[in-house]
Amino acid sequence: MANMGFFNDFDDFALILVLFILLVIVGAAD
Repeated sequence: MANMGFFNDFDDFALILVLFILLVIVGAAD
């Protein structure tokens, strides 16, 4: 049960990471 908080935080981090990668790709393609 202690891992649930970790996975919740990781999910938020993963979402931010994906958005950042998309931003980098768009910036590189421009």
